[in-house]
Amino acid sequence: MSLDKTIASAVAKAVESLYGIAVDPASIVPQATRKEFEGNLTVMVFPWVKAARKAPEAVGAEIGNWLVANEPAVASFNTVKGFLNLVITPSYWNCVLRTIEETPAYGTVAPTEESPLVMVEYSSPNTNKPLHLGHLRNILLGSSLAKILEACGNRVVKTNIVNDRGIHICKSMLAWKKYFDGATPETSGKKGDHLVGDCYVSFDQHFKAEVKALMEQGMTEDEAKAASPLMAEAREMLRLWEEGDPEVRALWEKMNNWVYEGFDVSYRRMGVGFDKIYYESQTYLDGKAKVLEGLEKGLLYKKEDGSVWADLTNEGLDHKLLLRSDGTSVYMTQDIGTAKQRFDDYPIDRMIYVVGNEQNYHFQVLSILLDRLGFKWGKDLVHFSYGMVELPEGKMKSREGTVVDADDLMSEMVNGAREVSMELGKLDGLTEAEIAEIAETVGLGALKYFLLKVDPRKNMTFNPRESIDFNGNTGPFIQYTYARIRSVLRRASEAGLDKADYSAVEPNEKEIALIQRLSDFPDVVQEAGRNYSPALIANYAYDLVKEYNQFYHDCSILREEDAAVRSLRLALSDATARTVKTAMGLIGINVPERM
Repeated sequence: MSLDKTIASAVAKAVESLYGIAVDPASIVPQATRKEFEGNLTVMVFPWVKAARKAPEAVGAEIGNWLVANEPAVASFNTVKGFLNLVITPSYWNCVLRTIEETPAYGTVAPTEESPLVMVEYSSPNTNKPLHLGHLRNILLGSSLAKILEACGNRVVKTNIVNDRGIHICKSMLAWKKYFDGATPETSGKKGDHLVGDCYVSFDQHFKAEVKALMEQGMTEDEAKAASPLMAEAREMLRLWEEGDPEVRALWEKMNNWVYEGFDVSYRRMGVGFDKIYYESQTYLDGKAKVLEGLEKGLLYKKEDGSVWADLTNEGLDHKLLLRSDGTSVYMTQDIGTAKQRFDDYPIDRMIYVVGNEQNYHFQVLSILLDRLGFKWGKDLVHFSYGMVELPEGKMKSREGTVVDADDLMSEMVNGAREVSMELGKLDGLTEAEIAEIAETVGLGALKYFLLKVDPRKNMTFNPRESIDFNGNTGPFIQYTYARIRSVLRRASEAGLDKADYSAVEPNEKEIALIQRLSDFPDVVQEAGRNYSPALIANYAYDLVKEYNQFYHDCSILREEDAAVRSLRLALSDATARTVKTAMGLIGINVPERM
């Protein structure tokens, strides 16, 4: 049992013994005592003041005295108004540290066959462009969330839905036919997703030129867009695709395969993957069938023009289009089809969609419709709504080619990490292969950490240079501290420093602070899972290495002559390194053994 749970359980017993009040220990949440007061953990006593019919200070004193008499972990206490500050017995901290040492995969819970099955959808790219910075935040949040949920004891299925059909795909296809002279990834020397993205940008440039020319002939902008021959060709290509035209379908398959190969290279470098990939081209027909089934059952209605709608006014919303008058589907219909296939494939207990906050309304409606159409988890689906990521220069636009490409950004981060590390002398004496490996680890770690340390619900600005700083709340700072700890442990091993029994050692203030921070880790993992927040893990890792650096500064380790004290400090160092590695792993970041 963790220290927090031990204290919560003891306080619950105290309240029942003193006042006859049955209290659920889970409702008692000890907090770290503020630095200006004496103590390690603080418990609020306000909830029991009324029943006790005593002042808060008196209730705190009575509970404190009961704990000192009955709970070995509590050495002393003090009260400040309604706050009971508890001082933990010094020797108890050694038991906490030993438990951490002896616990495999400390901080995580292994799933079982009976664990809930959670499906997490993330990435969701279009096949008309490469992955960009916005995708990176989505992918890293989704991948990290999946790791955290699994560490909380859930079975997890990671899925991706690829948007591989629609007018935007046809725009890239048409531009390739008209302007790219049969170019391929091999002949152009470009990754397939980059080549197709160039086609998409080219279409927009030619379309804008057409519109401008038509406006110069006297048309309004709307009239010019409607009259554009290029856009008419793209719509005709989409119609032919819908009809299964062999030539259009063959080009579509060829260009999509180029994109998939490019995506796979990017995913591998990010260190992410999926258990199942769905494609809109294979789900939209199921969505149409499900909508028509709902229509037959009277759950939906049809207008005079043949379009199918859902009346959501009873839920405080409006009417939602599901099938156009020509029978073609909309995004909502495709999402219903994808949901059906997922429900057929897996016995899902919870479905989590990692999608930006601009789609809040969409998922509110999807939840209602899935529930109405009979999916048991529809009502409880989770839209993990995250904020947008921008650059200091502002927003990005794919069709104008102003996005920050994910591949380019990863390479830029790795090069930047190499440059900064060499300037600081952190790569001295290493081989070129070691330098390249560390630069990759640090560069991608800096990128991931910067994107994940922010509360996912907030918009953020990404600053590449700031993220590679080796000081402050950054990935490289945490990675460097980990490498420093591993260096200490290697030198201890090389010096043949035998482990001694440290159970009789009374930890000092810095050692206790570090053990207490380590003891928080399991609860942080669980809270991150409950709140869908990788940022909690990221910032915990930062707080932990800050605490270690203070301990490292004030406490000699290898030069400590008392073998028991030295063993305590080595055990602390090892537990810290293992916990940092686990925490960073939960947000998809590797840590270097040397640096």
